[in-house]
Amino acid sequence: MVTLSLTFNFDKVQRRLIALQEDIGRNALRSAVNKTAALGKTEMSKRIREEFNISADKVRNKLYVRKATLAGRRFSFEAELGSLNKKRALNLINFVEKSVSLVQAKRRAKKGTLGQIFVKVKRTGGKKSLGPKAFIGNNGRTVFMRTGTGRLPIKAVQTIDVPQMFNTRRINAKVQVYMVRRFPEVFEREAAFYIRRFNGN
Repeated sequence: MVTLSLTFNFDKVQRRLIALQEDIGRNALRSAVNKTAALGKTEMSKRIREEFNISADKVRNKLYVRKATLAGRRFSFEAELGSLNKKRALNLINFVEKSVSLVQAKRRAKKGTLGQIFVKVKRTGGKKSLGPKAFIGNNGRTVFMRTGTGRLPIKAVQTIDVPQMFNTRRINAKVQVYMVRRFPEVFEREAAFYIRRFNGN
C-alpha cells in the first residue's frame, strides 16, 4: 500500500484564488471600458454629424479615445477628444456646399478668378454666402478672405473644430448618457467571456 501525503498551504491557495478572480475582473472591466469607449466614439461622430454639416471621415479622423488604464486597484478611463494636428479650428473648405460645385470653385481658384462661395456649417438653416472677397486657394484646400481693397492681405476663414463641436453641451450630455447606459451590458458580456475562458470553455 502506498500512502500519498499531501500538505496544503490553504492561505497561499486562497490568495491565489482571489488573485485569479481579481485578474478575471480586471480583464473584464478593462475590456468593457475600452469597448464602451469605442462605442462612445461612434456615438460622438453620430451626434456631431446630426448637428453639423461635416462628413463621417472628417469627424473620425479628428477623434481619438484614451484607453483604460489601471491605477492601483482602481480603473479610470477618459474619452478624450483631440485634433491630430492640435488645431482648434477647421477651415470653411470643409463646409462648402457641394451644390455650388466645389470642383468648379477649385478651377476658378487655380485661374485666379472669384466665384460666389456658399457654406453650410449647421445641418439646420440655410447656406451662407461668404461674399465677393472670399476665394478658394492653396490648390483647393483652403477658403481665404481678402481683408483689404487689393489682392493682399488675405486670411484663412476658419470655424470651430471637431473637439469644440463635441463640447457643445447637448451633444456632450447625450454621449455621456449613452455610454453610461451601454456600460453595464458590455461589462456583463465581457465578464462572461473571461469566465468561460478561465474555465476552458
